[in-house]
Amino acid sequence: MDAPTADTHLARLAGAIAEPARARMLCCLLDGHARTATELAAVGEVAASTASAHLARLKEQRLVESVAQGKHRYFRLAGSDVAAMLEGLLVVAGAPRGEFQPRTPSRLRAARTCYDHMAGKAGVALHDRLHAQGWLQADGDVYELTAQGAVALESLGLDIDDARRSRRRFACACLDWSERRPHLGGALGAACLQLALRRGWVRQALDGRELALTPRAQREMPELFGLA
Repeated sequence: MDAPTADTHLARLAGAIAEPARARMLCCLLDGHARTATELAAVGEVAASTASAHLARLKEQRLVESVAQGKHRYFRLAGSDVAAMLEGLLVVAGAPRGEFQPRTPSRLRAARTCYDHMAGKAGVALHDRLHAQGWLQADGDVYELTAQGAVALESLGLDIDDARRSRRRFACACLDWSERRPHLGGALGAACLQLALRRGWVRQALDGRELALTPRAQREMPELFGLA
């Protein structure tokens, strides 16, 4: 049998998108936030078992991908090309879409620890800022410091060599529980949190995961933590 042609692939993709529940799931994921199968079942207005079958179909056509985080599994769009395609279809369809509404307590959503690195809105802002500055480069979910990034972080007091000596991944994406977007994990993420604590940019609660951004962070590094 001949290999599938481009038009055959197009037909399969169109078929995967055409089912209303699957279309709702895909549109829901356009905001860049990942969601669980349970949440997508509610979005698609279908039972959990039906949602699993729909997500398997979308994954088979490489429209979504799954990410394991602890005991949970999240789904997100498979890439920017998928998002661009869906955005184009929505323009033609003329359909608006809603915004992600997290249910995480506000004090934890602002900033908290995720094991030994920073999470929440501040953690996601840090992740995005390091990429926007060209200090990190990505290979999938694995990150590496650029030469410019190494100089910049060392100038702030971060010991990069010490982070590299850790018996773990140096830098990677860690899907954020509340924001459903990546924050910085790995040894570099842990080092960034310790740096922020030493410099007095954040304070850690004594009996929980909550982090508080300080006035010093607002004065010295507002862009780094999304305060600007």
